[in-house]
Amino acid sequence: MSRHRSPATHAGFATRVTRTGQAARAAGLSGMLATPGPDLTYLAGYTPHVNERLTLLIVAPDRDPVLIVPRLERGDAERAEGTEGVTLVDWSDGDDPYRVAGGVLDPQGRYAISDAAWALHVLELQRAAPAVGYVPATTALPMLRAVKDDAELGRLAAAGAAADATYQQILQVGFAGRRETDIAADLARLLREHGHATADFTIVGSGPNGANPHHGAGDRIIAQGDVVVMDFGGTMDGYGSDTTRTVCVGEPSAHAKEVHEVVRRAQQAGFEAVHPGVACQDVDRAARRVITEAGYGDHFIHRTGHGIGLTVHEPPYMVEGEMQPLLPGMCFSVEPGIYLQGDFGVRIEDIVTVTADGGLRFNNTSRELQTVS
Repeated sequence: MSRHRSPATHAGFATRVTRTGQAARAAGLSGMLATPGPDLTYLAGYTPHVNERLTLLIVAPDRDPVLIVPRLERGDAERAEGTEGVTLVDWSDGDDPYRVAGGVLDPQGRYAISDAAWALHVLELQRAAPAVGYVPATTALPMLRAVKDDAELGRLAAAGAAADATYQQILQVGFAGRRETDIAADLARLLREHGHATADFTIVGSGPNGANPHHGAGDRIIAQGDVVVMDFGGTMDGYGSDTTRTVCVGEPSAHAKEVHEVVRRAQQAGFEAVHPGVACQDVDRAARRVITEAGYGDHFIHRTGHGIGLTVHEPPYMVEGEMQPLLPGMCFSVEPGIYLQGDFGVRIEDIVTVTADGGLRFNNTSRELQTVS
């Protein structure tokens, strides 16, 4: 069973639950349904094993929250950090837990439900309470976990510093003649050595593979002159890290230097656009403008950033059309890139938080083009 200590206190969990109920009401909903995953961890400090048995937290405005759990897991739920004040309702194998849940729900209600909810559970809830409606939590309550408190910010900062230490060490590792998977394994090992519980992704894209933003890592042998994109991160004390740097094996070509400098300037422009009240899309626009004016606009093929916290990708998103204003405590990536098919790619990524008067980076390694052996 995966566990970590939440930075929230009992009072903090109670505040989160109250705020969630109020947000649901403001959205015209009856409440929020959290299944095992980041929403349940955030609202109740409970991180059970995800399986076919129904575990469901029901949060509704002006009502005590109710947690429906399998009887064999009730003890774990009672010991969780955020379940004090939560009404626990258990069920035994052979019972119909969806009927139990249906008895707690507003029979004509409409609820936000965790994105991570299994289709099995949603469909069975629909069977047991056919008049109840459901909408994805990210659609209905996108800002549920977006603004971090001081304890959360501390964990994100620590995870970012650990990722930075990993990058500093990987620069000392030989690249030429090794496979991408070898460098990826080094990154995963170093993340764990610097305190990460998990290394969730280690993208290593060398040469033409770097032009695929989500390449992963393959068996390609890295050669002298290759530009190598490294995008890596995981979780540390429950909160995520995510950073990208691009290096060159040996002396870079003039073209590689040019493209990397454009991306570096774009990343800086995106960071400088971060201020309270600024629309998320304006961060994307600031970074994209630099790349477009340099003639590479068609080669920047993804949004500029995504939120991060208990999950590596969560709202808010730095993308055209996202009018959500930035608020102090929001945390997200700023990661423009240029991808030249058949040749190479460049991406630079930092995690940034919104402060009272601007932005603060959680990744602080050099953004200049580094050479490795």
